[in-house]
Amino acid sequence: MRALIHLCLLCAGAFVFALPASGQITDPANGTTVGQVAKEDRYRIGFQDVLDIQVFRHGDLNKRVSVNPNGTVNLFRLKEPIVAVCKTEAELADAIADAYSKDYLKNPEVNVQAVEQRSRAFAVIGAVEKPGQYMINRRVRLLELIAQAGGPTKEAGTRVLVASTGSTSNCALNEGVPSTAAVDRTFSAYVLKDILEGKENVMMRPGDIVSVLKADIVYVYGNVIEQGLVEMRGPLTLTQAIAGAKGTKPATDKSKVRILRLVPGKTERQEIVHNLKAIETSKAPDPFLEPNDIVAVSIDKTKDIMNSIGQSLTNGIPSIFYRIP
Repeated sequence: MRALIHLCLLCAGAFVFALPASGQITDPANGTTVGQVAKEDRYRIGFQDVLDIQVFRHGDLNKRVSVNPNGTVNLFRLKEPIVAVCKTEAELADAIADAYSKDYLKNPEVNVQAVEQRSRAFAVIGAVEKPGQYMINRRVRLLELIAQAGGPTKEAGTRVLVASTGSTSNCALNEGVPSTAAVDRTFSAYVLKDILEGKENVMMRPGDIVSVLKADIVYVYGNVIEQGLVEMRGPLTLTQAIAGAKGTKPATDKSKVRILRLVPGKTERQEIVHNLKAIETSKAPDPFLEPNDIVAVSIDKTKDIMNSIGQSLTNGIPSIFYRIP
């Protein structure tokens, strides 16, 4: 029996010495450590939060308070405000207890609860089932946030925009202090399909706005059967857009089909000419269109004149037969 106990103690000692110096265990699934995951997932107080502060055995000191614009809270009997932002609830409770113990209370016990976590707001708008604002008090990725909004609707297109507007709740990673780095207001574009398949699944930050765009459109006009808008629910080629307009009419000049495309950063459009006949006979590649492209299908003037003559002759046949005795 003693030998068995001795063996167990040796195994336990070997396990302890095998741990990293920090005492953290690596999670093989994602390469992070257990300690890191726990620390990152703890909620840190933000500027707009509402806190419920209770001091044990001192009900007169209990207070529900909003975090000030400068990140502090003002409490009864304390001359100086206490910095609250970017602290966890337990860290703020310890800071308040230390402040009270200096001049007012002996060994105070303080409890802090963030009853309204307003600083961790994310917004999802556009072609989703449940657009709105979502309060999430932990780290969240883009796919999960879209899922929170019920997922994309049938009107959703191919693109997702993320506006990083910044938030006063951003704190330096793993540190209980506000981040001093300026937050750039940026826009990032993603392909919806890549997000749903997990190929693009970025970590979101408080204050981010996710916009699931509706289907993009191109305009097809000219010598086609149905002029108007053609929706882009995926990559769209020139021949597919013309097919969406029910095809071309007779007397179409297929040697010169124009794509009018906006020049990035400008209001004018550039003209790109393609030979539709060569594309249809696989002698030229079928070009992909971009959102808001205008496809202009021209009329072959020679064919148009011949068709007009033929139509006039055809329309005149009944009158010719009528005059025959």
